[in-house]
Amino acid sequence: MAEVDATEAGAAEAGAAEAGAARAEQAPRSPDYELADQLVLQDPAQYRALFEETRQAIVRMLSDRAATVTELAAALDKPKGTVGHHVQVLADAGLVTVVRTEKVRALEARYWGRTARIFFYERVGEAVSHGQRLLDRSAAEFGQIEARIAAGEDVQGVVDVNRRDVRVPHARAGEFRRRLADLLLEFADEPRAGDTTYAVVWGVFPSSAASLPDRKERS
Repeated sequence: MAEVDATEAGAAEAGAAEAGAARAEQAPRSPDYELADQLVLQDPAQYRALFEETRQAIVRMLSDRAATVTELAAALDKPKGTVGHHVQVLADAGLVTVVRTEKVRALEARYWGRTARIFFYERVGEAVSHGQRLLDRSAAEFGQIEARIAAGEDVQGVVDVNRRDVRVPHARAGEFRRRLADLLLEFADEPRAGDTTYAVVWGVFPSSAASLPDRKERS
């Protein structure tokens, strides 16, 4: 399912804890509403609702904070009616819900939020090609950044991508998968700040790269 010496080390951990506490005081944990930790997708309607590009963008933005359809439409640069339809599809599937309302003049503004921090799913139906679409979109974005750098533009911020192909047992690959998944969740829970939205992409899969077999010992 998709998911130094001891004294110096102790001082480093204490310092990291203090820095983490200070960061938490400066900015609240996202999002700004209560929600369940996880939801396991079981209904085919949930798969059809979630694995669509615009609706993926909506649930991603609602990880930052609750938002109205008007705010989401402005951020996506799409008509309000179109975004409202997508939000309703997600709501009918139980993936988003109204988390609060506010009076704006004579109208009531409805703020939408995710129903869970993490959606777990099997690679079936609409989810089968999700990984390919995700990597294609990420590669296209990174390619645009590389093109700007090649054109002489001074791109600010952190820009990096890398890959390693290593022959390891399935169990060991699974351990790295869990560690990477935990790191991604830590990144997703980082308090929102600054002016740049960063992407972190990870993947673990059987590679087609050639590799050398174990060296045989000579008798």
